[in-house]
Amino acid sequence: MKKVLINLLGIELDSSADTCRWAKWRPSVAICQHREISFDRYHLIYQKGFKELAETVKKDIQFVSPKTEVILNPIVFKAPWDFEDVYQQLFQYTRSFNFDTDNEEYYIGIKTGTHVARICMFLLAESHHFPAKLIQISKPDKSQFNPIGFCSIIDLDLSKYDSIAMRFRKDKYDDLSFLKSGIKTKSKSFNKLIEMIERVAINSPEPILLMGPTGAGKSQLARRIFELKKLQRKISGKFVELNCATLRGDSAMSSLFGHKKGSFTGALNDREGLIKTADNGILFLDEIGELGIDEQTMLLRAIEEKKYFPLGSDKEITSSFQLICGTNRDLKKNVADGKFRDDLFARINLWTFTMPSLKERAEDIEPNIDYEIDRFSEKYNQKISLNKEAKAMFLEFAVSNEAIWTSNFRDLNAAITRMGTLSDSGRITVDVVKNEIERLKCIWNVGRQKDSDLDGFFSIRKELAELDLFDRLQLEQVIKVCRSSKSIADAGRKLFSSSRESKKHTNDSDRLRKYLLRFSLSWTDLQ
Repeated sequence: MKKVLINLLGIELDSSADTCRWAKWRPSVAICQHREISFDRYHLIYQKGFKELAETVKKDIQFVSPKTEVILNPIVFKAPWDFEDVYQQLFQYTRSFNFDTDNEEYYIGIKTGTHVARICMFLLAESHHFPAKLIQISKPDKSQFNPIGFCSIIDLDLSKYDSIAMRFRKDKYDDLSFLKSGIKTKSKSFNKLIEMIERVAINSPEPILLMGPTGAGKSQLARRIFELKKLQRKISGKFVELNCATLRGDSAMSSLFGHKKGSFTGALNDREGLIKTADNGILFLDEIGELGIDEQTMLLRAIEEKKYFPLGSDKEITSSFQLICGTNRDLKKNVADGKFRDDLFARINLWTFTMPSLKERAEDIEPNIDYEIDRFSEKYNQKISLNKEAKAMFLEFAVSNEAIWTSNFRDLNAAITRMGTLSDSGRITVDVVKNEIERLKCIWNVGRQKDSDLDGFFSIRKELAELDLFDRLQLEQVIKVCRSSKSIADAGRKLFSSSRESKKHTNDSDRLRKYLLRFSLSWTDLQ
């Protein structure tokens, strides 16, 4: 393959009085005097205004290496010490260069040129805009007879440097372990997911969407992403967390965007808002699907333009933050139902990762049990452990079909907390495990029966499925009372026990019938 050198003319190092120029070491000429490497073509980049020097150096290169074709490439640096200008001009040079990597090997000289230009040449080679190896030459040692100096080739393929590659692998392993809180997970799919998240977390400032069931670890992962970016010096601000399900009305706007004093009833002072608090940091919005449409509109602008107006203010605020969103809802369905803006969904859907449930990671239950035990010991300053038989029993149950882990890692954390609290001398025994298994079964069965029963009732009656959350929650409680009562009169007395005391004539049954009729329901329907 032909060898091609691309090098910057050194205005100081390569210049010399015409009569004594061979008495001086000139790197752009000396690089062609080394026997270990010869070049078929030499592209010498020079700034316009130094053409005469470039012509002299070209003539001398051809003298010491007659077989080398020398091509002079003029370039214009408006400000040779301005990083942006120099990089832009050299970048355009790479775009115009006709690289033929199948037939030619390329080398970049990094001895000549301004410090800024040499740094830019390195960056362009490291990013493969110059598909080249680096050549570093050094001045001759005066104590030795070596008029041309020394030459070394640097290949930026780090896989060829075992010690450096090993350091990179260790750093990457440390980052992955950090995101997993040090838990030695065994699930291949989960580990692959974390690897992708690690790459995105380090390299991208764009929004991240974490999807998955309640208790799958979205909040903890968001915080670990923040801490990793902080360690990597990618961000300098704070981690700000907000559960959107807690936001309603003016307080929603105020919490996120801040407000001016007097902008609404109760606004007694100016408020900064969480988006501003997250400037140069990360804002984690959990349950993003619960955010109102008006708030979604303002959030979209804040993401895209890094600007927004606080409530009641005519002055724009700027905040450069990275957004991480969490949800257990199907946002695509919310978009289709008109409950979530499609443009906001498109914006936060750039990097989307679905967290698996604990049930889907059966092989990771054991290391997570160990992790929860360590957390308990650290939190309560009390060392606990499972004896061999107890751990085998709990693990067998934990991975069985009986364990449904409805709240995922929250269930596991609660189980370890209960067992640790009830253990004598910090030793969790078989009896403690047996009791905890029965308790978990009871919790899951009761919850499953109640939820499936009411969910089935609401799914059959499609008109009820479209109810606002406010009306649905109230109706669910009324239905539960009705089903646990002997008669409609008995249910009415329970439901109106406070207000009936102030009425001279009470007809609780009639009040309940009228309430149910609002939803086209009757007492018989509920039985």
